[in-house]
Amino acid sequence: MDSATRRRLIAGLSDFVTPERLEKIRQALSWRTRYLCLALENIYQPHNTSAVLRSCDAFGVQDVHIIENRNDYRINPGVELGTSKWLSLHRYKKGSHNTSETIEKLRSAGYRIVATSPHGDDTDLEDFDLHRGKTALFFGNELDGLSSTVLQEADEYMKIPMFGFVESFNISVSCALSLHHLVHQLHTSDIPWQLEEEEREELLLQWLRRSIKKSEQIEEKLLTEIQSKGEQRR
Repeated sequence: MDSATRRRLIAGLSDFVTPERLEKIRQALSWRTRYLCLALENIYQPHNTSAVLRSCDAFGVQDVHIIENRNDYRINPGVELGTSKWLSLHRYKKGSHNTSETIEKLRSAGYRIVATSPHGDDTDLEDFDLHRGKTALFFGNELDGLSSTVLQEADEYMKIPMFGFVESFNISVSCALSLHHLVHQLHTSDIPWQLEEEEREELLLQWLRRSIKKSEQIEEKLLTEIQSKGEQRR
């Protein structure tokens, strides 16, 4: 879809939401980022995955990559509270090397692969340098952590300092703590972390569609009107 058509659709669909709703959508878009993204590997407890999605939406992290080597991705609606529809979820489950495929895709998009682990000589969360480039944070499952593939292929390693007897946080807590700190860093930095104009428009159109009942029929009618006006101008 060309940008002119997309903008006309946005203008037309905007008439079907309240001004307050439209302002809320635009405000959320202004805080969205793709400078940070998350990758979840083999998470098997639905409430954990759902809590992570909720945190991503709350902190404005748009993309979540879900690797399903052994465990199928499922959500708990009571925990997730509908936040998944505002996120871009990328699922990897069809191949025999889903983790490697995810890493390759993120690297090709300019991300550095960061394995989160409480063990080893990692960089502490507070010392992690976002200025070094776009970051994909990898989190492993509740029992085994990250796979050897991620640990071997990661560019960097990050941990949350801990001072008690327990060895690790729950994955949803780890994600929330990491995002809270790193997103705050982004917002107070000179890093260009916000979405490009075209990305904002694409998400705005998607979110309007998801906010309006029978949006497909409305959009079809709008497209017919746009096409008709275009032919009249010729």
